[in-house]
Amino acid sequence: MSKKMPETPMLDQLEGGPWPSFVTGLKRLAESEDKQYADRMKDLLGQLEHSYQTKKGYWKGGTVGVFGYGGGIIPRFSEVADQFPESAEFHTLRVMPPAGMHYNTDILRKMCDIWEEHGSGLIAFHGQSGDIMFQGCSTDQVQPAFDKLNELGFDLGGAGPAVRTSISCVGAARCEQSCFDEAKALRMNVNANLDDMHRPSLPYKFKFKFSGCANDCSNATQRADMAVIGTWRDDMQVNQEEIKKKVAQLGRKEFINQVIRMCPTQALGLNDDDTLDVDNKSCVRCMHCINVCTKALKPGKDRGVTILLGGKRTLKIGDLFGTVIVPFMPMQSDEDYENLVELGQKIIEFFAENALEHERTGEMIERIGLANFLEGIGLDVDPNMVSQPRTNPYVRTDGWDDEVAKWNARKGPAAAE
Repeated sequence: MSKKMPETPMLDQLEGGPWPSFVTGLKRLAESEDKQYADRMKDLLGQLEHSYQTKKGYWKGGTVGVFGYGGGIIPRFSEVADQFPESAEFHTLRVMPPAGMHYNTDILRKMCDIWEEHGSGLIAFHGQSGDIMFQGCSTDQVQPAFDKLNELGFDLGGAGPAVRTSISCVGAARCEQSCFDEAKALRMNVNANLDDMHRPSLPYKFKFKFSGCANDCSNATQRADMAVIGTWRDDMQVNQEEIKKKVAQLGRKEFINQVIRMCPTQALGLNDDDTLDVDNKSCVRCMHCINVCTKALKPGKDRGVTILLGGKRTLKIGDLFGTVIVPFMPMQSDEDYENLVELGQKIIEFFAENALEHERTGEMIERIGLANFLEGIGLDVDPNMVSQPRTNPYVRTDGWDDEVAKWNARKGPAAAE
């Protein structure tokens, strides 16, 4: 006889808002005709309600894996298994998605079939690192589930103190604003660092993310240790006839409000004949005007990427955005993509040797200083790396010569000459 649906008054409140609730999905799974399948979800709902009531989480970790891998499985053992025995084990398989999140319906159906057979049926597309999250598996079913997913061509993603699963926006496959081949960059970086992904050996996690332009649809600047953002270094492309059509569509006053005045550096101007002036030297490639005037404006033709380092959520020193370490790197040839991979590997090696345990790259850079980090990976200092200008305009210049001599001494005899 199947278990009764537990009373969940606190979870029920989460279904009352305007947005779809995960609770509704869990209840639907709990009403499955498969007894074992349904009972697991009912006990999961019961444990979750119990956690809400007691304001305490009851999942603990452990060691669960598949042959040949040191990561990719998130162990979840219940501390209240005596009360909710069917959800005593609720492990998660992190699986790497295809670059740009491209699936066909046949693959999605096969994934669902595998997880209905070996897991709870609960799948999340996608986790914060980009993984497909197959949630709710008992220890004895982890290996069989992985084997079948692997036969489809999918591999486990990163977990623990490792290189984590990379993610890219849909980019060049569909988006006309894309400034490089995001899927190619992602795949080459994953392949080059696969051992550090499957066998955790770093001080803490390290994430790559790839976005084709400054719209940053993969949320790289805020969440990636190494964010690769598409950009251009020549003039923005302007179709003045389409600009005139856009002005006529919006009205001159509204065009000025929505486009000209919204430019963060006031690099745009509207002429009397409704053509657009662009001060390209002042343009910071924020994408706002291009987003509003998609037919009239395009990124320039000399395209590449800006690389930022150190983005992360709260840990030891609070949230950090990425800091520019390479203002522009061309992305035109295979050699350019290989240079990107090589830089990523240098950064990971430096991070592995110099970071403290449980410290992200951004926190490491804050601790040792950006100049020391750049010297360690062989990059020159650039004005674009300044996060903010000095607030005090009065700078003492006496003693500068001594500091220059010290810097040159550190750099070696060639610099001193």
